[in-house]
Amino acid sequence: MLIETKNLPDDEVSCSTCRANCCRLEVMLITDTGVPDRFVQVDSWGGMTMARLDDGWCAALDRATMLCTIYDKRPLICREFEMGGYDCIAERD
Repeated sequence: MLIETKNLPDDEVSCSTCRANCCRLEVMLITDTGVPDRFVQVDSWGGMTMARLDDGWCAALDRATMLCTIYDKRPLICREFEMGGYDCIAERD
């Protein structure tokens, strides 16, 4: 039986080896998770997104540790982004 592996998590990716590439993606805020207002931007269509710094990184990312400073209040899409999953690996490549 052939098992498709493209959606299986990669055991080589962990918090300690993460490069936080997903923290450079645009993140739409579609549910209320308690993201502090200072990290919320309103786009030209009135949609709310996570604020990003001039270099493209999420404003909630601690650049010294590469960890999320609002982890317990992070947006739904960040919660659903599976560490080591297909999308994660695609962003790392």
